[in-house]
Formats: sequence, structure tokens, C-alpha cells
Amino acid sequence: MILQLNLAAIFAVAGQVAWKKAKPVLVKDVVILPALGFLGIILLWWIVALFNHELMPTPPEALVANLDYILNPFYERGPGNLGIGWLLLASLRRVLLGFLLGAIVAIPLGFLIGMSKSAMLALNPIIQIFKPVSPLAWLPIALAIFNLADPSAIFVIFITSLWPTIINTALGVSSVPQDYLDVARVLEIPRWRRITKIIWPASLPYVFTGLRISLGIAWLVIVAVEMLTGGIGIGFFVWDEWSRLNLSSVFLAVFVIGLTGLILDYAVGKLQELVTRRPTVAK
Repeated sequence: MILQLNLAAIFAVAGQVAWKKAKPVLVKDVVILPALGFLGIILLWWIVALFNHELMPTPPEALVANLDYILNPFYERGPGNLGIGWLLLASLRRVLLGFLLGAIVAIPLGFLIGMSKSAMLALNPIIQIFKPVSPLAWLPIALAIFNLADPSAIFVIFITSLWPTIINTALGVSSVPQDYLDVARVLEIPRWRRITKIIWPASLPYVFTGLRISLGIAWLVIVAVEMLTGGIGIGFFVWDEWSRLNLSSVFLAVFVIGLTGLILDYAVGKLQELVTRRPTVAK
């Protein structure tokens, strides 16, 4: 009993010492350095605005001009006059629908390519031809097919989401150590169990890497697509505010778009940690 208490006391003291050593590092890495980076960007913005003040607002002026959007992000003041929160949700809906449809198609295709040399030889040329095509090049085709802006935007996101996920999934499946598969064959494990118990867990980090890249590109593309198609969305908001020469709202939209992209990537990273039970970043 005394030995257990002593061990508990030793571990508690060791934990306190480790926390005291780690705390300054955490504060520096998580708070101070990122804050310095943001201050540098704001300072650069301020300097550029001073040289072009007729068109570009300074950071305090942009903050004051956008207070209504910031304090009331979900207002509704008539047809088409919506807060930036509603516009953001409309864009997120399109992105998530297209991204999920792309993942449903891309992951099985990646498995097929990674496990079958014949499938790889048949599909790889198609992937290499379509992968470099700009996502916006698909927009006229989508508009011709659907004749509506909303499904056309989702289709473009779907096409955009395919390639990184297919390539990374195929790479993960083909990178499974051959020794694992040989042992499974010796043990006469059925093919479906090899896929679910060996190949799938081993390739999961690659799959999630592809999903994170696909989601990042999809969020980038939706802004450009909405600029061209119009309607309700954060991309059209950027173009509409620029047409009115209202750069204060454009800066707000840029900040919202970037912050949303960061949150989306963080969410997928946390999902990866939950599913794979491995940290996404080496510590």
C-alpha cells in the first residue's frame, strides 16, 4: 500500500514537472507565433491600404464596415439579401454533397486500381487525362447537362473530389506489405476478410490523406464556380461585393473562406485520428 502511494506521488510530481516544461512551449507554438504571423499579415495589409486608400480600406475601417455582417451573420432582409452565415451554409452544402458523392465513387475505384493490375492499366490513362483538366472547364458541360446552377456546381465539386482520393487510395492499397497478404493466403483467409482486416486498415491513412486533399480543393473550387454561376453562396458574395467596389466585405469573405477551410481540414484530421487511432501529425 505504501509502495503504491509512493509510486502515485512520483508519477504526480513527474507529471507536474513535464507540464511546467511543456506549457511555455505550447503557449509559444499555439498562441504567440501564430499571433505574430497574423499581425504581420495585418501590418502588410495596412501598409498597402495606405498607398491605395481610395479603393482599399485599412483593417480598422474594414472591421467597422463589416460589423453588421459579423454581429448578424444570419439576417434575412428580403429576397437575396441574406447574412454571410446563410451564404456560407449554402456553399458548404454544395461542397459536402459533391465531396461525399466523390468519396463514394473514388474509394472503391481506388481499391480496384490498387488491387488489380488490369484495372490499373485500363483506368490509369483516363485518370491521367482528366486529372489536369481545370475544374472550371467542367462547368459548361455541367450546365449543358443539368441546365441549373446548383446541381452543376455540385457536379464540378464531384469531379474535383475524385482524383486525389482515387490516387491516394490506390497508392495505399498497393503499399500493403506483400508478407501480410502471403500469410493471409497461407491461412486461407477469404478475399473479403483480407480486404476488411488487412488491406482496409493498412490503407486508411492514405485514404484520409486523399480525402483531405480533395476537400481542400473542393472548397477552393466552389468559390470560383459560384462567381460564374451566381445565386446564393460565398463565392457570388465575393464577386458581387467587388462589383460594388466594396473591398471591406471582400476582405471579410476571404477571412471567412480561409477559416472555414481550416476548420474543415481540422475536422477531417480529427475523424482520421478517431478511425485509425493514430495521430495525424508526428509529435
